[in-house]
Parts: sequence; structure tokens; C-alpha cells
Amino acid sequence: MAGHISPAALSTEEKDAPLAPFDNSYARLPERFFARTDASPVSAPKLIRLNDALARELGLDAARLAGPEGVAMLAGNAFPPNADPIAMAYAGHQFGNFVPQLGDGRALLIGEVIDRRRRRRDIQLKGSGPTRFSRNGDGRAALGPVLREYVVSEAMAALGIPTTRTLAAVLTGDPVYRETRLPGAVLTRVAASHIRIGTFQYFAVRGDLEAVRLLADHAIERHYPAARGADHPYLAFLEAVIAAQAALVARWMLVGFIHGVMNTDNMAISGETIDYGPCAFMDQYDPAAVFSSIDRQGRYAYANQPGIAVWNLARLAETLVPLLDADQDKGVELAEAALRTFQRHYEATFHSGLRRKLGLLTEEADDLKLISDLFELMAKQQADFTLTFRALGDDLDAVPGEGTARAQFAWPPLFDEWARRWRERLSREAGRDEERRQVMRSNNPKYIPRNHRIEALIQAAVERADFRPFEELLTVLARPFDEQPEMAHYAEPPKEHERVLQTFCGT
Repeated sequence: MAGHISPAALSTEEKDAPLAPFDNSYARLPERFFARTDASPVSAPKLIRLNDALARELGLDAARLAGPEGVAMLAGNAFPPNADPIAMAYAGHQFGNFVPQLGDGRALLIGEVIDRRRRRRDIQLKGSGPTRFSRNGDGRAALGPVLREYVVSEAMAALGIPTTRTLAAVLTGDPVYRETRLPGAVLTRVAASHIRIGTFQYFAVRGDLEAVRLLADHAIERHYPAARGADHPYLAFLEAVIAAQAALVARWMLVGFIHGVMNTDNMAISGETIDYGPCAFMDQYDPAAVFSSIDRQGRYAYANQPGIAVWNLARLAETLVPLLDADQDKGVELAEAALRTFQRHYEATFHSGLRRKLGLLTEEADDLKLISDLFELMAKQQADFTLTFRALGDDLDAVPGEGTARAQFAWPPLFDEWARRWRERLSREAGRDEERRQVMRSNNPKYIPRNHRIEALIQAAVERADFRPFEELLTVLARPFDEQPEMAHYAEPPKEHERVLQTFCGT
């Protein structure tokens, strides 16, 4: 719990300073981009946890945020005068079906701040009550999904994967009703922006080319300023978004992450991971792995993620065609050429990442065959994704036929044959063992937010108001590449009775 944070005595000047130095650029766009909305007050807000390090990164006073004034803002009960809460409008393809109006149905962008590195960041509340876009929903969030997003988003940040972050989690004191009565909570999310592919679709489907242009100009200014000086700025913008998404999905694949709902309204044009709903990290390697309870056809399975990213980007490209060229056929041709660059960008990140995971410091023609053979073996032998790669780094000095990696395979002699080829490949890079060891250690995490651990901490919090497992897992995941001997049990895969086969959407 964050109760250990005690607000420091504040000077008069500090008390008069705004709680957050908001500068709300998105709210200065035309009002058809959003709906100004107040949060619905909650009865008894109580801070679960404040992310002190992130608060400092944002240039915010953690002590004030943890005090009554800050908790009131984080719960949506009272905003400082310089806040400008809005629910953003967007559309989206959900499991391939287009919905022309979605929007923030349970979230409010309360403002933007410029962080200590001069980056503009959104601060948004999730679970703050209904908005104009709620579609008869209650606009609230249950405690479990809030804790899941806190844990997974911060784990992704520690893994070095572009992601939204979590600034705080607050109990509301009010129940929410899903299948059962559950404690309510509000999550404070921090993002480079909340502009989605679906945001462009919202205006394109309405034939509002002016809004598409304004949105593209805003996104270029905010995320891809280099595109302004290009011969074709909107094409350069599209190409930059494609490159960012390709690299992002490749990084997901390198750690066995499955987003679960890669709808176009859940894909940020900034290249950050956004909307942690029924997401999961694989235990046993399975390219067809699906955890989301609503993905009954496996559309967003692990191996499908790169292809779905291209599909989503094609929907973005469609909205930009009129900006690419006055001649529609020429605009389509430019968009298609840009989309063809996805594979090159994806492979550059994915293949180089796989080489690092295997300790291959140079490139050889047969490397990809060696890698694909390992994945095939892992799938057939039900090897744990994370622990297999981690063990390979630990086994660099092991005698052939020994070591910890082979224990991940149901029939270890099959792994031994692959390992012989791998060691033969490593031998052609003689004299670089220490460099290889460091590269593998820094690219193969030992600790990931495993499903059974997340479910256990949610159960403890919801049923017993015990947040110690939540705090402990966050501490472990903050150092995913370190050994942490006292926490080694957090690296263990689930026992058969602990396996979590389905994850659920937070709505």
C-alpha cells in the first residue's frame, strides 16, 4: 500500500503551485474531437499505490499526489483549475467488424504535462465514470483489471518495451457489478498520447477530411516532427507509424507477450503498447496461444500479431489516402508501398533480437534456420518460452548433455542435438564469451508477469484487501533481468493446477 508516503510540509509557494502543470494541446483542437466531461465522484477514495519514480519523471510532487488533494484528483473527485477533462472520440475495427463510434467510455484525459525530458505526456483516468461515449456502460473499473494493467504496463516498461505507464491506482469505496459485486478502482494512465488508428477512422468514415488533416498535423507535431520537413509530410508520417508499430510488435514477440485485443481502437500511433485488457505472457511456447476469453476464433493469437498489425496499419493508410495525393489511385499506390515496408522493419527488430537472445553476435546465413528449429522443438516439447532462453545464457559454460535448458524439454535428447548445432555456431565467434554472456543476460528476462501470479495477487486484493502480493510482484518485475535469488520462485512456471487458460477484458 502507498500509505507509507506522508506529504511533506509545503511552503506557501508550493501550496499555490498547480498540482500538475497541465498544458492541454489536444483540448485545443475543435470540439468534435472530444466531449468535455466531468468525472463522477466516488464515495471513499483511498490510494492503493503511487508510482513515485514515474511522478518524479513527470515533474510532479509525489508527496502532494499522495495527499488529500492529489488523491482527490486521481479518483476524479476534484480537478485542479488547469485541468481540462475530455473523453476522446474514436471509432475502430473490433475483431474485424467496424464500429463507427466508440470513444472513451470509461476514461478521461485530464491533461498533458511536459516531463523532465521535455516530452509531452497525457495523464488519463480509467474507471472515472460514464461519458458521452459510454454506450450504456457504467464507466467504472473493477479492482482486478486495474491491478493487472498496473503490473503488466510497468513490467513492460522495465523490459524496455514502449508502453503506456501507470501513475497510480485508487480504490473508490464503491462497488461495481460485473458477474459479481466487486470493489471499484480508478487507474491513472500516462501515455505519449491516446491518439489511435481508430481516431483517424472516426473522422474518415464521416468524410471529415479537414479533421483528418488536423489530426495528422497534430500527431506529426507531437510524435514525428521530422516528417514536417519531408517532401511528402503525410507519407513520411505514415511510414514512421508503420516503422514504430513494426518494431513494437517485434518486441512483443521477443518476450512472448500476447496483447489479446489488437483492435484498431487499441493501437496507438505513437508506437506504445496501450489498452492492457485480456493480455498475457506465454508460459509454454505455443504459436497459436490465445488467452483472451473474447477471442474465440484466435484472431489475435501470438503468431498472428505481426499480420494483424499490418491489417490495422492498412486501415490507417486508408484514412490518409486523400492527404497522400489528390489523385486517389496515386494515393493508394503510395500507401501500399509504405505498407510493404512493414516486413522489413519487423524483421530487422525481430531477427536481431532473436540473435541477441541466442548470443549470436554476428550474422550468418543459416541463423534463421537454427532459430526456427528451436521454436519448432519448443512447441513440440512444451518448453517454457522465458525459461528456455534464460537457461541458454546460463548454460554457456555447461558440458554438452548437461545444463538447465534441456530440463525445459519433455525429451531432452532432442534438445541436445539442437544444442550441439548452437554451440558449433557459437564456436565461430571465439573469444567473445563475456560479451555474449552480457548480451544474453540483458535480452532474456528471468521474471515476467506470469498469469498465475497476477491472478493470485488479484484474488488477495479483492477477497482479503491484501495488497502485499501486488507490491512484491511489482518489486520483482522492476528488475526482470537480475537474478534476485530471494525471489527466484517468481520465475517458476505454474503448476498444472495453477495454469490460467483465459484472461478477461476489464470492461
